[in-house]
Amino acid sequence: MINLDNDTVEPITTEGIDPEKPVLNILYQDEYLVAVDKPAGLFVHRSYMDKDEIYFALQLVRDQVGQYVYPVHRLDRPTSGVLLFALSKDIATQLSEAFAVKSTLGTIGNNAVLQGTQEKQLTNEEKYNKSSNDDLAMVKTYYALTRGHLAVPAGLIDHPLKEKLDKLGDKNVSRDKPAQSAQSYYQVKQQASLPIRVGKFDSVRYSLIQVRPNTGRRHQIRRHLAHLRHPIIGDINYGDNKQNPFFIEHFGFKRLMLIAKSLEFNHPISKKRMKISAPFDAQWQYVFDTLQWPSL
Repeated sequence: MINLDNDTVEPITTEGIDPEKPVLNILYQDEYLVAVDKPAGLFVHRSYMDKDEIYFALQLVRDQVGQYVYPVHRLDRPTSGVLLFALSKDIATQLSEAFAVKSTLGTIGNNAVLQGTQEKQLTNEEKYNKSSNDDLAMVKTYYALTRGHLAVPAGLIDHPLKEKLDKLGDKNVSRDKPAQSAQSYYQVKQQASLPIRVGKFDSVRYSLIQVRPNTGRRHQIRRHLAHLRHPIIGDINYGDNKQNPFFIEHFGFKRLMLIAKSLEFNHPISKKRMKISAPFDAQWQYVFDTLQWPSL
């Protein structure tokens, strides 16, 4: 049972669930929607790529809440974090439309925001801060562990992206489409170095980046950070083929270091502004401890 006045959530029981079936952490639930913490490596729903998979987030959530659920957005299989479902088709439609609303800053441009009839130039820090101050947009906040130290600590990546197509799933789709507008706000949260030589560099450098995508292109954050020459650790598609093996050897696990940390949106019924957050898991915490970063 949910109290929308104070966002308190009573514990949800899992009686009767197969003990071998994964149980997802439910971050929020009411009679209209449910949000879970999707672990890295779990597909949201069935696709042609999942021939050997047994469990999917949609199926697991459906079984846990005891009714059909409707996904309103997607997370890539290797990405962990907040995954939101609606409990009816009508609510799913409303939430999907909210995901399509872009930050007003992003529609104005990379370097300025209009105030009255005058155009005010923004600093990179101001751009980032304004990316979360839109009462209509669905604000998605991610954290990524990347290679290297970024020279500019905050700003807007405004880099169009070609549509990313699957070889099988999109085999009949034209590959000649022009690149689509894609914008991501970012801010460096932490940086660290390890005095270990990897490749031609005498030390390994890492950055913890907070990212808010303003558009929803496939693999947008992964491709944008790779475009900056600071790919996400563990990214087998766009990452560093020297840093990734070192990370596995040094930290002892293999995964994409990208988490969908929070969603902010207006509740489809109460219209109350909500924020649902997922915790950093034990592997993330181990990285923080090793790099001597404070827990977030």
